[in-house]
Amino acid sequence: MNSGERESRVERAREALRTVIDPELGYNIVDLGLIYDVSIDDAGMAHVLMTTTTRGCPATSYLQEGARESVARLPGIAGVEVVMTYDPEWSPQMMTPEAKRYLGMEEESIQ
Repeated sequence: MNSGERESRVERAREALRTVIDPELGYNIVDLGLIYDVSIDDAGMAHVLMTTTTRGCPATSYLQEGARESVARLPGIAGVEVVMTYDPEWSPQMMTPEAKRYLGMEEESIQ
């Protein structure tokens, strides 16, 4: 797989991850900043590094499984490994401007 194909697959995986909605915040996990990294190797194995807004989040398993299932549905994906991390710790600054607007957060208040 060349780098262009790999980038295209990673972008499709990120789009698929946008279908996973955090049940507490009501917004997708990509724009909330919960997805730290997505990579896909030559064998089609996808690797997703993600976090939750807090340690002990009651939706952790739900979010991990949603991430796994959303990427696994894509053509050319042989399997999905989802790793949860808290390094770095999530903060509201990791959200996209769209997510901040959706949640009614002012830029100045989350600096």
